[in-house]
Amino acid sequence: MTFASLGLAEPLLRAVGDRGYSEPTPIQLQAIPVVLEGGDLLAGAQTGTGKTAGFVLPILDRLSARPATRQNGKAPIRALILTPTRELAAQVEESVRAYGKYLPLKSMTMFGGVNINPQITQLRGRVDILVATPGRLLDHVQQRTVDLSGVEILVLDEADRMLDMGFIRDIRRILALLPKQRQNLLFSATFSDEIRLLADGLLNAPKSIEVARRNAPAEAVAQRVMLVDRGRKRELLSKLIKTHNWFQVLVFTRTKHGANRLAEQLDKDGITALAIHGNKSQGARTRALSEFKSGDLQVLVATDIAARGLDIVDLPHVVNYELPNVSEDYIHRIGRTGRAGASGEAVSLVCIDEYRFLADIERLLKRKLEREIVPGFELDPNDRPEPIVMGRRSIGGPPAQQRGGRPGNHGSHAGHGVHGTTGQPGHSSRSGTSHGQPARPARGGNGAGPGPRGPGGMPASRGPGGGGHGPVRGGVTNRGRSAGRGR
Repeated sequence: MTFASLGLAEPLLRAVGDRGYSEPTPIQLQAIPVVLEGGDLLAGAQTGTGKTAGFVLPILDRLSARPATRQNGKAPIRALILTPTRELAAQVEESVRAYGKYLPLKSMTMFGGVNINPQITQLRGRVDILVATPGRLLDHVQQRTVDLSGVEILVLDEADRMLDMGFIRDIRRILALLPKQRQNLLFSATFSDEIRLLADGLLNAPKSIEVARRNAPAEAVAQRVMLVDRGRKRELLSKLIKTHNWFQVLVFTRTKHGANRLAEQLDKDGITALAIHGNKSQGARTRALSEFKSGDLQVLVATDIAARGLDIVDLPHVVNYELPNVSEDYIHRIGRTGRAGASGEAVSLVCIDEYRFLADIERLLKRKLEREIVPGFELDPNDRPEPIVMGRRSIGGPPAQQRGGRPGNHGSHAGHGVHGTTGQPGHSSRSGTSHGQPARPARGGNGAGPGPRGPGGMPASRGPGGGGHGPVRGGVTNRGRSAGRGR
C-alpha cells in the first residue's frame, strides 16, 4: 500500500517522496485514516515505528483543507503537540516543517532552557502548529503570550514519559485552557494503567491501535549481556569500541554526573565523546546531537530522560553502561537502535551490583538473556554487591549481617542463575529472596520519607508513578520512577 492510497493531499505526497519514503509503516497505515476522519485516537507504538509521521501528515492535511477562522484579526494556533523533552519537541517540529514544506502552514517549537523572548516574538506572528514542552508552554500562559482558545487538534506524544516525568498536573492545567470541542490524539510506547486512566478522561470514543506488544523490545535488536567487574566497565567499553571500530554509539548512564565522567574518560582514551543531559545548555545539547548524527562524534553518553525521543537514522549500537533500575526504561533505551526495520545491537555491561536489575528486565522480557565474559575481563571471585546510590537513596547491596562475607552465601535468584553459592553468575542455588538478596530498606525508613522531586521542584509522587511512597522492594519503591533522576 502507498501513501497515496491513504488519501493524503498531493503536496504532502510530494514532501514524503522528497524524504525517500514510498510505503507507510504499520502505525501510519492505521493512524493516518483515523486522524483524517477527525476522530480521537489512542495509539501504542514503540519508538522508530514512524509514529511522528502518523500524526503529522494527517494533521497537515486537515488544517490545509480548510482555512483558519481568524480571532481578533489574527490566525489562531490550530494544533498543539505536547512532548516531554526539548529534543523530541525540536524533532517533531522539524518533521512538521519537512512534511509541510509545500503548504502555507506555519509552525514553531517551544521549550525551556533557552531565552523566552524570541519565542514571544515568534508568537506575535502566525503559528498554525505549536510543538511544546508542558513547562515552557505554561510559562507563556502565565505571561499571557500564548492563546490556546483556537486549538482544533491536541497531540500528547510520548504520553507515558510525560507521566513518568511528573507532568500530569501541567497537562491538566493545559487541557483546561483548550476548547472542549477538539480532536485528541494520544501516543504512548506503553499502555500502563495510568495511561489508560488519562485516556479515559481525555479521549472521546477513541479508536485504539497498537502495533507492538506491550513493553516489547524491537525484534531487530540483538541483545547481549557482558558480565564485568564494576571497576573495569570503562576499560571494557573502550576496548569494544576500538576493537570493533564502533561509530555512532549511544551509551546510557543512570546519572548526569556519571554521564559527564564517562564522556571525559572516553575522551582520554582517544574516543570522541560528549554527554547529553538536563544540566547541559540547550545549545550544548543541540551541538552534541548534531555532531553525533553527522558521525563527527563517535560516542554520545546520555541519561534516560535526555535520550527519550532521539531520532537517529540507522543507529547501530546502544550500550547500557549502567542498567536502569526501572525495567521499562531498558525497553526505551534499546529501542534507539533496530528502528523501522533496520538491525541493531544493544550491549549491557553488567556488574554484580546490578544482577537484580537484570533479573527484573528478564522478567519483563519473559526470557533470559545470554551472559558472556570477554577474555581478559574475568570476574573477581571475591567481589560482592555494593549499594547503588541514586540521589538520596541507595539501591541494593548486601544486608547488614552479610557484610564482610562472600556474596551469594545466603541465597540466590532462583530460576535466573544470577548468582549462587559461589557468588558467580550462572550458578543456581537454594532459593532466597526474589532478587538474590533480602530487601534492604530505603533511606528514610521503608520508603515513607520525602520522595524525590520532579521538574520544577514538583514532588515526583504527585503524578502517577511518583516515587517516595508505597511498598519498598530492594530499597526502591515498587512504583518508584523517580522524576528527579538524571536527565
